[in-house]
Amino acid sequence: MKSGPDIAMVASLVGDPARANMLTALMNGRALTASELAQEAGITPQTASSHLSKLEAGGLVEPEKQGRHRYYRLTDDDVAGVLEGLAGLAARTGHMRVRTGPKDPALRRARICYDHLAGDLGVQMLDSLRARNLVRQKKQDIELTAEGERFLAKHLQISPDMLTHPRRPVCKACLDWSERRHHLAGTLGAAMMQRFNELKWAARDATPGSRVVNFTRTGEKQFAALFGNGKD
Repeated sequence: MKSGPDIAMVASLVGDPARANMLTALMNGRALTASELAQEAGITPQTASSHLSKLEAGGLVEPEKQGRHRYYRLTDDDVAGVLEGLAGLAARTGHMRVRTGPKDPALRRARICYDHLAGDLGVQMLDSLRARNLVRQKKQDIELTAEGERFLAKHLQISPDMLTHPRRPVCKACLDWSERRHHLAGTLGAAMMQRFNELKWAARDATPGSRVVNFTRTGEKQFAALFGNGKD
């Protein structure tokens, strides 16, 4: 028997269609009940509970009890990153869902990936940060520079102490499924998405289960000013 990480175990958890649908539903960063996840997966609540027990035991989801309700969320952004990468692999190899709709272009343009910005605008943001040496990237390793710290403090009021987390890196490359290039994850990616919300530049689509991020007209202009032309 070979030693090391058991990839097959994780793959079997993600590979079941119902569980895959539930995990994908949690990619929007919101905690959902077993009943809500059952609806997303098109299965009965009893079956959903069985699947959630397996996902919890496998370390992919974690429960949170509030009042009479028990909510589930992804354990961390590492799980979201794996799911995003698998979505990119599925798209690249032609394994696409047949159903499309008016939200599809919006989903590709800007969406939430756990707690950070993904899609065309997410990739554009990282490209801009990298082009101006605000972050340095070598393959999947990203480092915030001193120039980047000053930029964040000046334009988004994000300070280095806001980015400290015991389990998460400040910067992390996440492979974008629709663009097939990296967008920015980690505590910095989460902090920037949070500031976009606080400044009312962007907000998640109100449709239940949607991962689309809608930018306001002001938000579009501000985002373009910061990340569109390479100038600060």
